[in-house]
Amino acid sequence: MSNPIESDAVLPPPTDREAAYLRVQASPEFQDLRRKYRSWVIPATVAALSFYFVYVLMSTYATDAMSHRLVGNINVGLVFGLAQFVATFAVTMAYVRYADRELDPRSSKIRDEMEAEGLA
Repeated sequence: MSNPIESDAVLPPPTDREAAYLRVQASPEFQDLRRKYRSWVIPATVAALSFYFVYVLMSTYATDAMSHRLVGNINVGLVFGLAQFVATFAVTMAYVRYADRELDPRSSKIRDEMEAEGLA
């Protein structure tokens, strides 16, 4: 049995509607939108996951540091854990602000152009 990825099957040519969507995808405006999206999302994801994994690793391997009492029964681990929630909300709010300022105007322009062509 042959591998479908390696098959010599020829794809049919795109329909007019598919070709129009492919043109939009290849347009400089769409590529700019993708670049803007990725330039924010990838670093923010790396930072948020790094913060989370530092917390997990410290909870596992730096138990003395994490159990250091700050005030009463509140220790570093508890503060660090609660900071995870704060970080999640901060990243969400920052993304919404970025999307409102940078992504939404670009995507609205692309959508309006697509609707004008009858693609929506």
